[in-house]
Amino acid sequence: MAKSKQSVNLVQRPIKKFAPIFILPTFAAFLIGFVWPFIQGIYLSFCNFNTPRDAKWVGISNYLKVFSDAGFLNAFKNTAAFAIVSIILINVIAFMIAYALTQKMRGANLFRTVFFMPNLIGGVVLGYIWSMIFDGILKRYGTYLTANGTYGFWGLVILVAWQQIGYMMIIYIAGLQSISEDMLEAAKIDGANGSQTLFQVVIPNVMPAITTCTFLTLTNSFKMFDQNMALTGGLPSVMQNGAKVNITELLALNIYSTYNINKNWHGVAQAKAVVFFILVAVLAIAQQAATRSKEVDQ
Repeated sequence: MAKSKQSVNLVQRPIKKFAPIFILPTFAAFLIGFVWPFIQGIYLSFCNFNTPRDAKWVGISNYLKVFSDAGFLNAFKNTAAFAIVSIILINVIAFMIAYALTQKMRGANLFRTVFFMPNLIGGVVLGYIWSMIFDGILKRYGTYLTANGTYGFWGLVILVAWQQIGYMMIIYIAGLQSISEDMLEAAKIDGANGSQTLFQVVIPNVMPAITTCTFLTLTNSFKMFDQNMALTGGLPSVMQNGAKVNITELLALNIYSTYNINKNWHGVAQAKAVVFFILVAVLAIAQQAATRSKEVDQ
């Protein structure tokens, strides 16, 4: 016992001695690449500026403009609706596919590869490809994707679902494969049918995977930018209360547009980014708490 403790100490001693050499560069990069820009971004949200060096403090006026901006409020509604639909659609379909592919079916590995492949394609490329597909279909009916907000919204849902279902499927497969065979066998012996086994044994035991996939789909939905820009660009546009509003614009694209289109609104765009960060953080924490409580209960 004494020898084993001594050997452990001999291993841990150099690790503790040289740990700062490996930790400090990473920590410094984290401070330079994240913490400092984040603090500077919060400061700039209270300023008017073209570049950070010419920033002038204006107080909370930028935030007042954010919450009076019809485009931002419309983008928030679009993003909330898009997130709800995407979370349900992606996770339900991904779980169904994962459940089917873990039932000892032939060619399961091939199907896993095929379903996962769309996740390897970049969002901008997917946006342009699917815009051509949708316009080719809708052209037969004398319309096009960006002519109607409903078309654009559901086109974006289909695109994102097609891209992300395969990734979530892999996570669900890992969760399903971690379920003990003895537990499933015991359910059969007790007379549980397929639906009872699914809802009372399988789903409770894959709650960690459900937590992870829900978190990823929630944050991805709120951070959606490249697909939105490439597929619809926020179009079509309408006038609401004297302001131009893009019907299919999500929050990330709205922040980008605010910064690049109106040079006098750089500070407002930064304030939108801070509000956006707080919103995503609060929703992610609430979702994690809600789903993890189910894991504890189970």
